[in-house]
Amino acid sequence: MANPMYRQIAEDLRAQIEGGDLEPGQQLRTEIELRDHYGASRNTIRDATKLLAAWGMVETRPGQGTFVVRKIEPYVTTLTGSPKVPILYGEVDDSAAGATGSERILYSTDPQVEIQKAGASVGKLLEIAEGSQVISRHQKRAIDGTPWSMQTSFYPMGFILKGADRLIQADDIAIGTMKYLEQTLGLKQVGYRDWITVRTADGTEASFFNLPPDGRVSVFEVFRTAYDQTGTPMRLTVTVYPTDRNEFIVNVGDVPDDGAGVVPA
Repeated sequence: MANPMYRQIAEDLRAQIEGGDLEPGQQLRTEIELRDHYGASRNTIRDATKLLAAWGMVETRPGQGTFVVRKIEPYVTTLTGSPKVPILYGEVDDSAAGATGSERILYSTDPQVEIQKAGASVGKLLEIAEGSQVISRHQKRAIDGTPWSMQTSFYPMGFILKGADRLIQADDIAIGTMKYLEQTLGLKQVGYRDWITVRTADGTEASFFNLPPDGRVSVFEVFRTAYDQTGTPMRLTVTVYPTDRNEFIVNVGDVPDDGAGVVPA
């Protein structure tokens, strides 16, 4: 069976994009120009551009037109801890977050520190009463100038009362918060649990990550609860990653290092 006209047009445009005739960020011809060029109806052109958008090759901006999507080299994060995985940022010291590529430029904002009342999910995961006061430390991160993730860590307010007052300072803790809590309070992280969900980005996230306005690019939301030597939650870290530029690796058991960062065929 022959390809329908809209698919033939979409495949021709895809070939132009993949061949470099249409460059990332370049605007496609207008709908009228495409109709004239291909001798097709309005609905056929619209179906072709919808298919291209479904393939992740173009995006339509209201009032502006349709543009070729800029492809982003994915960042590979190893969620399971390993002493061999490089540490990128003090605030995510024990998240074992590693970006593939040897010459990538990493950037993280200074922590935005607040004292908040724990919502239902924060209270549940930290095993404290909803409405209890917690310290939150929020950071935005980028790699090669491209926004990569947003992260907020929550700590029980009792840590401050026991002497861990650096948690409420709007500065990175160079040795890492887990090491700081071990040295200051004698709390040692012995494990963590990740709970991963996928959802639509909210307005703040869509703006920071520069996501298409049609909502087709979702975000991963990783809830990491760290536990101390008594089995008590000591930190909840919530990290948001856009799905168009992030991949994850989970290692279990004795696995070789040379497979890290390799995308399956």
